[in-house]
Amino acid sequence: MLKKYEKLSTRVTIQGILRARAAIYHYINKSNLIYSSELSRLIGCDAFVKHENHLPTGSFKIRGALNFFHSIPREDVTNGVLVSTRGNHGLAMAWAGRWYQIPCTVVVPMNNNPEINRIIESYGAELIEYGHDFYDTQFYCDELVSSAGYYYVEQGNEPEILNGVGTMGFEIFEDLPEVDVIICPIGGGAVCASLLRVVQAINPNVEIIGVQSAKAPAFAKAQELGEWVTIDEADTIADGLAARSVFQLPYVIMKDHIKEVVLLNEEEILEGIRLALTTTHNLAEGAGAASLIAALKIRERLQGKKVVLIMSGGNLDREHLERALA
Repeated sequence: MLKKYEKLSTRVTIQGILRARAAIYHYINKSNLIYSSELSRLIGCDAFVKHENHLPTGSFKIRGALNFFHSIPREDVTNGVLVSTRGNHGLAMAWAGRWYQIPCTVVVPMNNNPEINRIIESYGAELIEYGHDFYDTQFYCDELVSSAGYYYVEQGNEPEILNGVGTMGFEIFEDLPEVDVIICPIGGGAVCASLLRVVQAINPNVEIIGVQSAKAPAFAKAQELGEWVTIDEADTIADGLAARSVFQLPYVIMKDHIKEVVLLNEEEILEGIRLALTTTHNLAEGAGAASLIAALKIRERLQGKKVVLIMSGGNLDREHLERALA
């Protein structure tokens, strides 16, 4: 089953990421990599936060969306594109689709954040609410593709989306060539896989550590079993980590190289949101704050190192902010 994705993985390359830089910098600027003295004190390392939450739409996803629309042949998207999402992917595709004048239909679960839904519609996308979770929306999208002829964009399985996300890695090495460790959240796996490609090309000695919710440990479970898996539930407060499986393309890139995944319980995720506020004065969503609290959790093995913490997004709703602050 993974043979197709092993072949696709050869299209996620350092050359493709370089081409993506030229494409996406017409629309966005580099995100900030900022040294945090307080996080450094707490963890015992030189801690730098990569602020993907400062990008348009509030997350790293805009990198991949822009490169996708730049690369896709126009004839393939004549009927528009279709995406399933809990939030950030839909926001990014709607925002980028507007710039490229390609219609975008976004399918979200029935219980999705109403603030996210409203913003997606404000970008001009059509919004459909369906299903219990992200997994249900994916199956529904298959039906819509058959009936309406959309191009279905599986965010983690599009090589050009991963090449776009990989531009983040170049920026890290430009700003901190001596980086020792990069800690990043794993939901669908695009960030981790894309960063891995850059690390392999520039400095394979840099360690990448993944972070997942203990209630959505799909990649950690796959590593334990030695095969790609889909878990039964992914019921976590961190929407960006709420995946019942990583996408197959990131999985084949990561499976032999990502050796450590830190699992966080729900209270630790909330503590990460508080930590982001108090140490960086930034609002981070659960997935965006995960790398900060994970670094604190494994601080003994980070002592004296130069560590980059990926703050992947800042689209936190009021309900979860209030829970964190409580």
